Amino acid sequence: MTKIIQVVQHLKPGGIEVMALEFLKFSHHKKQMKIISLEGERQSAIKAWPRLESIQSHLLFLNKPPGLNTALIGTLKKLIEEEKADIVHTHHLGPYFYAGMASFFAGKKVIHTEHDAWHYQDIRHKTLHKITSFFARTTLVADAKIVAKTLKNQLGKQEITVIKNGIDLYKYLPGDKEKARSAFNLPANVKLLGSAGRLEEVKGHATLIKAMEKLPDTIHLAIAGQGSLEGALREQVKNKQLEKRVHFLGHVENMSLFYQSLDLFCLPSLNEGYPLAPLEAQSCGIQTAVTNVGGASETLCPNTGIILKVADSDDMANKLGSFLFEQNKISPRKFISEHADVRDMANAYDTLAEEIHNA
Repeated sequence: MTKIIQVVQHLKPGGIEVMALEFLKFSHHKKQMKIISLEGERQSAIKAWPRLESIQSHLLFLNKPPGLNTALIGTLKKLIEEEKADIVHTHHLGPYFYAGMASFFAGKKVIHTEHDAWHYQDIRHKTLHKITSFFARTTLVADAKIVAKTLKNQLGKQEITVIKNGIDLYKYLPGDKEKARSAFNLPANVKLLGSAGRLEEVKGHATLIKAMEKLPDTIHLAIAGQGSLEGALREQVKNKQLEKRVHFLGHVENMSLFYQSLDLFCLPSLNEGYPLAPLEAQSCGIQTAVTNVGGASETLCPNTGIILKVADSDDMANKLGSFLFEQNKISPRKFISEHADVRDMANAYDTLAEEIHNA
């Protein structure tokens, strides 16, 4: 049995965090696996994300304050040794720096997954990654082909394993649209667009709301998620008199039910790696549109997916409006079942960890 410790920046609802939890759930090494969250503390994290309660025995929180904290390296080294970890699996740059350096001092090998690569245009990020990689014995994983290509260009990395994210096909299922809408108090007799994700600038919700100004009144938008821009987005909706057509649902625990309520799912992000939300929506049989950023287009069923220009509300309105009034009934679920099963993802990471441990 290979003992794996995953390290994330925080445990708030998001793509990286969901992927880490799904790996925990479906890994053959689940019983001994732990997830370390650099930020936050247990009770507030569980209160904000109830999903964590059932797995709290697998979770460790370090309550890291803002800013650089080199003492955290020593704390992580001690935890890695106490937990008798064989492999430390980091997600994103901050956890890679802290846990990568701790693993070096603890004599442990690292799997580091990059979920996007656009941020390596920042010379500080690039330098931090190179310093950590100089010390840590790292196997680098990218979650999309485009992420691997960008890493090679930005960091000069040659050996990169691509393991695409997966979702639980038995959780995200097609369902009754009328019942799903009723559960969220959404109107029944409209064409319903949906979007999900943190309400932050990078997720592009402002552009999607701007596109709604150009679409007919029979098209509504439901937004699932929370974030620092919620107030600004609500103000944008109010100023454009879209309150009756744009519905803010806040944090949604049952995302399968949310997707089932839709006619079309849209991910309007300004930057992405290999996002989970389009996989989840398509697994529920909902056709999906994404902006042409990162690996987002790699998530799309080629027969049903729509690719949008990033930050272009005119293109968004034209393509989304045209689609919603077409009679395309092809389900993208078969494509997702063949290419994005979380069990395949977990098996790939398990195999990689075992190979590294036994090498």
